Amino acid sequence: MNKKNGPDGPLIWEDITMLNWTRRGLIGAALTTMAATMTATMTMTMTTLPVVAQERISAVVIDGYPARALWVREFTGFFIPEVNRRLAETGTYAMDWQENYGGSIVKPRGVLEGVQLGLGDIGIVTTIFHSSKLPSQGLAAVTPFVSSDARAVAKAIDEIAREFPAMQNEFAAQNQVYLATGVVLDTYQVFSTTEVSGIADLQGKKIAGAGLNLRYLEGIDGAAGVRGGLTDYYNMMQTGLVDATLTWPEAASTFKFAEVAPYMLRADLGAVNTKTVTVNKDYWDGLPDEVKDVLRAVAIDYRDHVAGIAMDLAAQSEAAYVSAGGTIVDVSAEDRAAWAAAMPNIAQEWAKTLNDAGEDGSGMLAAYLGKLQDAGFTGVRDWTME
Repeated sequence: MNKKNGPDGPLIWEDITMLNWTRRGLIGAALTTMAATMTATMTMTMTTLPVVAQERISAVVIDGYPARALWVREFTGFFIPEVNRRLAETGTYAMDWQENYGGSIVKPRGVLEGVQLGLGDIGIVTTIFHSSKLPSQGLAAVTPFVSSDARAVAKAIDEIAREFPAMQNEFAAQNQVYLATGVVLDTYQVFSTTEVSGIADLQGKKIAGAGLNLRYLEGIDGAAGVRGGLTDYYNMMQTGLVDATLTWPEAASTFKFAEVAPYMLRADLGAVNTKTVTVNKDYWDGLPDEVKDVLRAVAIDYRDHVAGIAMDLAAQSEAAYVSAGGTIVDVSAEDRAAWAAAMPNIAQEWAKTLNDAGEDGSGMLAAYLGKLQDAGFTGVRDWTME
């Protein structure tokens, strides 16, 4: 057996082997402890490093109509949650929404100016109140008796807005960025305080309306248009200021028109774009591109969502109107054609106004009606003809 001298005498081989194992164990334990300490230190260091903060962006939304109005309700229930959901996918930005409806900041007619001045960052503009500032928005309104499908009209108008510069130029002049068109009604009908059985019963009547739909009355002998707004119509009919109003079934049901106007003349004047989602230009310029992209995309989805609901609610609203005491009278195809033929060609007047202003009004008119025809809708009158 091999021996080696140690301080206390000779060491045998087993002793030397035992010492080596002990030294290795101690070194291994020390290394393990050092590794654990380093890992803990690194973990603590990593957890204390600053995390990039999510940027929060304030957005003030305005509309003068109350929260129960369809397009306002769906802005709250669809548009805002959908923007939040899409932004959350990256987590870089989040919106702090401040919703102001029902006249808290602006009245229904004041949204365009409110967004222009920065009283709101995002607004739902009721375009029919601003035919002089936003003439191209009247395209669907000047082509009645064509389509009562809100989805088809919304899509066609929005495509026109992207294919022709007029609509976006008009909003740019009001310090706003156009996002999307809103069609919140399936078709205008006539709601009357007195019994009606046809178009002839509207002769000599005072009829409330808004914007270009008052021009429809020029096809009815002696009928007088009275300018008003959706939130005014109930009181206007109740007090006798007017005999009837032009509006759509969902609104009539929501605002309880059957109580004061128990007769509906189903004339199917057509779906009309009356709402546009816009953004204050100064606010828009300060938004990150990711937020801009999300707002643009969600605005188009909101367009289709609202139009779809309008169609879903149309039949339900008529049923609710009848249940509340209303009576519905259908206008014959002959009466509809006669009414359309008796009107001045307001579509040609509209196109000429835009043409004279340097925009392609005639091209927009033809393209719009072409899109509706491709979707299966042909009017009782060809508005492109003089």
